[in-house]
Amino acid sequence: MSDSENSPTDDSGTESTDSPSSGAPTTDRARDDREASDRAVVLVSGGMDSATAVYEAMDRGYEPFFLHTSYGQRTEDREFACARELADTVGAEFLHVETEHLARIGASSLTDEELEVADADLDSDEVPTSYVPFRNANLLSMAVSYAEANGCTAVFIGAHAEDFSGYPDCRPEFFEAFEQVVDVGTKPETDIAIEAPFVEWSKTDIAERGLELAVPYEQTWSCYRSEEPACGTCDACAFRLQAFQRLGVRDPIDYAERPDYT
Repeated sequence: MSDSENSPTDDSGTESTDSPSSGAPTTDRARDDREASDRAVVLVSGGMDSATAVYEAMDRGYEPFFLHTSYGQRTEDREFACARELADTVGAEFLHVETEHLARIGASSLTDEELEVADADLDSDEVPTSYVPFRNANLLSMAVSYAEANGCTAVFIGAHAEDFSGYPDCRPEFFEAFEQVVDVGTKPETDIAIEAPFVEWSKTDIAERGLELAVPYEQTWSCYRSEEPACGTCDACAFRLQAFQRLGVRDPIDYAERPDYT
């Protein structure tokens, strides 16, 4: 994922680590300024849920280390730009990793142009075509590596209840099981918690919490289809618009259309 100013990559195609201040994911300054218990990796997609997770982590006293991944999704450029802008806003270390294998594996309308991104069906409990097979396990594995390497004691992910109704790797049981994997698969002295603070919340609950925390939602992007403007009719747009509409607040990003989802 890259914006108009492409970040450097190595020969393997993996983008080099970037941070708003130092150009490296971890510096001696960062290690010295805070105790390990005050640092957390946050999986930052560029969307509103992960942005709220950033501010939730900071509200709990953590210094956030951003991990953003590109996996060939349709809106990867816009998502990267939003994640990077948010990192600059909060002064966070920023690591961008490309995970091309998820696109090569396919089977998701987010990465396969031959599969259509479906219109929103907010009442469906079926696994949608936008599901990227076992994506969260891939992302959490990288996040735990990043956390262990930097002495972090938590990994935050913004998954929530309306996600796990359709995405099996967003269920509370998944995160509990993955935390057991972390306990078994890291160094004896490593203690990393998997934090999914919104896992039992609705999108409206998240938006309300984010407004309370002054999350800059104008710096986020949720649309599955388009990088400008958001379509307003895919699942991601629909849940987002519905949340703001229920709260009586206008979503600050641009949409091609704004259906009433209340």
